[in-house]
Amino acid sequence: MSPLERLVQELDHPGMPAEIGILLACLAVAFGICWAAGRRRGSESVWLGRIVVDGLLFPLIALALVYASYKLMQGRQTVALLRLAIPILMSLAGIRFIARVFTVAFPTSRLARRVERSFSWVAWFVTVLWVVGVLPALRAEMDSIRFLLGKSRISLLTIVEGTLSAGLVLVAALWISAVLERQVLRQAVHDLSLRKVAANVIRAALLVVGFLFALSAVGVDLTALSVLGGALGVGIGFGLQKLAANYVSGFVILFERSLRIGDMVRVDGFEGEVLDIKTRYTLIRAANGRESIVPNEKLITERIENLSLADPKMLLTTDVAVAYDADVDQVQRLLVAAAAGTSRVLKDPAPSARLVKFGADGLEFSLLFWIADPGNGQLNVKSDVNLAVLRSLRAAGIDIPYPQRVVHLQQVTERTKEAIS
Repeated sequence: MSPLERLVQELDHPGMPAEIGILLACLAVAFGICWAAGRRRGSESVWLGRIVVDGLLFPLIALALVYASYKLMQGRQTVALLRLAIPILMSLAGIRFIARVFTVAFPTSRLARRVERSFSWVAWFVTVLWVVGVLPALRAEMDSIRFLLGKSRISLLTIVEGTLSAGLVLVAALWISAVLERQVLRQAVHDLSLRKVAANVIRAALLVVGFLFALSAVGVDLTALSVLGGALGVGIGFGLQKLAANYVSGFVILFERSLRIGDMVRVDGFEGEVLDIKTRYTLIRAANGRESIVPNEKLITERIENLSLADPKMLLTTDVAVAYDADVDQVQRLLVAAAAGTSRVLKDPAPSARLVKFGADGLEFSLLFWIADPGNGQLNVKSDVNLAVLRSLRAAGIDIPYPQRVVHLQQVTERTKEAIS
């Protein structure tokens, strides 16, 4: 009799309705507990997920209840259905754990979704093998396949189990780092840049520790990694010094807070807002939508203008020329009033107009005014000021002169003709 036929035969017994009722009762109790715990939740979590039952808590509670019922009823009647539900709930708990952790740690990553789906398929496949009774034979066959690595022989089963153990440990490290970032760092560290670097350091440290624990659990001698560490140090010192410099510069920027997310900066003639500070580069977005990826080493070694480090206010100027017969005092009053009447122009410091040059075509004035939100654009507010100036000057009858040139015509005499010829 095959394992599948034996399972079907075990499921066909008189106590099946009681098993179904117990299983449904366990699921209902697990759902009630999750619903009660998730009524006041503030955001999506690993335990409760998006809709309470898609988190890790529901399959864990259901698994505990089903396992307890299985142990209580094991000596009284056949409990094939409850025994079948245990591996299914274990697989569901593993899938929920992987899915929720990747969703919280990498909310916008497509690779995380692919890893989640791949793990789901593998988990359900292993569950099916477990249920039909093929898994023990498959494990024995994998254990018989051995590889010679150095002086030790490692079976295929050890490699697979070690890979799964390493994956689970790394996912647990991601979960702990995400919990620390969301529950601890957001309350203890209010600065976004410091919170980001702290989260990156914690995540990197936990991943390294988790990876070392996973290797130790598999049986890998960690002393052998010292040779790899030395080689990696030599590689960084010679071939990866630029990359290493960018990473170190990224941490220096985040710790010193010379640049912060949201600052307006000018780097090598490119001006924009700092959107994100990665460990290797900084992303800057200009007002026209263009984005610049600047290596962190450049931000450390070169001159950078931080337009919002001390004061976000910015001085803008616009030039205006009027005719020579215009009243200078009246022109100054009209220019200042036009700038002050624009919504984004600050009243303190107040706008001012200065006569800066006696031009070839007219009197040239400079209108100076301040704004407090350069991130919302500079060209648009300058355009509003220019339109207000144009309307004021036209309403007052003050001309904006066109370029003028004076041409003198002289009569040509007979003596001049002879000189020219």
